[in-house]
Amino acid sequence: MNNADSPTPKSSDAEKPPRKAWNVKLGQVVITSNADDILPNSALLIGLSRHCVGDWGDVCEEDWQLNDEAMQYNNRVHSVYHTAEGVVFWIITEWDRSITTILLPDDY
Repeated sequence: MNNADSPTPKSSDAEKPPRKAWNVKLGQVVITSNADDILPNSALLIGLSRHCVGDWGDVCEEDWQLNDEAMQYNNRVHSVYHTAEGVVFWIITEWDRSITTILLPDDY
């Protein structure tokens, strides 16, 4: 994996306790046409691989905790990632785990 494809750890990350690993069932994976036109395949694969193990990317601490609770109580989970070029994209898995959507924030 190219280091430019993933965010660099922040110094405060070393102070945080280890995160819980999850096994997110993705269901059918779909992508908006806008995201498909803009996002490189490498970013999609890295984002999906992180999302499916519970690495929610660049969400705030509160949203991270909400995603962890969503995994316990079958609610929707929402991850935020960036491409190496800095393009923000989201991955959302619905509460019933039937579908996962990759999209840009403007697509929402």
